Amino acid sequence: RALVRGIATGYEIQVDLVKAISLHAHKIDHVAHLGPSAAAGIGTLLGLDVETIYQAVGQALHTTTATRQSRKGEISTWKAHAPAFAGKMAVEAVDRAMRGETSPSPIYEGEDGVVAWMLDGPDASYDVPLPVAGESKRAILDTYTKEHSAEYQAQAWIDLARKLHNERPELADPANVDSIVIHTSHHTHYVIGSGANDPQKYDPHASRETLDHSIPYIFAVALQDGSWHHVDSYAPERARREDTVALWHKITTAEDEEWTRRYHSIDPSEKAFGGRVEIHLTNGETVTDEIAVADAHPLGARPFAREDYIRKFRILAEPVLEPAEIERFLALVQRLPELTAEEVAELSIVAAPGVLALAPAPRGLF
Repeated sequence: RALVRGIATGYEIQVDLVKAISLHAHKIDHVAHLGPSAAAGIGTLLGLDVETIYQAVGQALHTTTATRQSRKGEISTWKAHAPAFAGKMAVEAVDRAMRGETSPSPIYEGEDGVVAWMLDGPDASYDVPLPVAGESKRAILDTYTKEHSAEYQAQAWIDLARKLHNERPELADPANVDSIVIHTSHHTHYVIGSGANDPQKYDPHASRETLDHSIPYIFAVALQDGSWHHVDSYAPERARREDTVALWHKITTAEDEEWTRRYHSIDPSEKAFGGRVEIHLTNGETVTDEIAVADAHPLGARPFAREDYIRKFRILAEPVLEPAEIERFLALVQRLPELTAEEVAELSIVAAPGVLALAPAPRGLF
């Protein structure tokens, strides 16, 4: 139960910080919320006192605040590692705090702190909606599942492209398409759309991390394949396919005020992450469709249930784990609230023989 409490705390802090403090507005990467939330979760798991957790949270924030350049232009492999780095820093911050090391304080509201110099300025204030003592930590229920291995803003667009692939298969042929315009929120247009003005988002030789942040690429591939795969959809040979490049380069995005309003809505029933697509065909016809949320979203066409999470785990695990290890882990993790300390230690997984040997191991310092 301590592990469950720790997970709930981590999610609570993360979601509450996201609701109250916009990092994107100041071009700060979202890992600046991950460090403090992970530190708080670890502190809860270990049953640490308030002062120790306070010091750990401050140090975690201090060491994980970075700019969003990691998600612009040619996106490097660092982007994929940034959240894990924040988790690593949180572990180390907790360790140092437990040993008596203190951190810059107050890290958020100090004269030279994060709010004054990285967010809204010295006179700014934020109200973070933390639960009071004894109140249930329910923020984890406000998070959204990624069915597909892609930026969250792309989830709904993959689902819409799959739908159009089945309903109008001729749309997959670039010879039939004059242009495709995706009308969407400000965030989607400027972060993963053509509004970012990143030519790399249209480059067939771009990195996987860059393609993950290119809605024109993602929509083109999903429209042609009617599916999305965490490896195959990003493969160099897939990205460089001639007909894909031709279709991809006909896709642009545009900000739509209504979809921007819905993106920022705090009403769960109208909050949206999608938009409207207009596909102009060479025969003069225009195909229009729209989607508000991903299929896996609680309000989507196929809300994710436990069997969907298990299926996703199997898809990701089967190439690297033996069948017996998959079944062992699934049987264990589904009993999480009742596990003993010894069983919690068994939640780690063991790769199938030979898998780790295939991983690149370039020489470094260590």
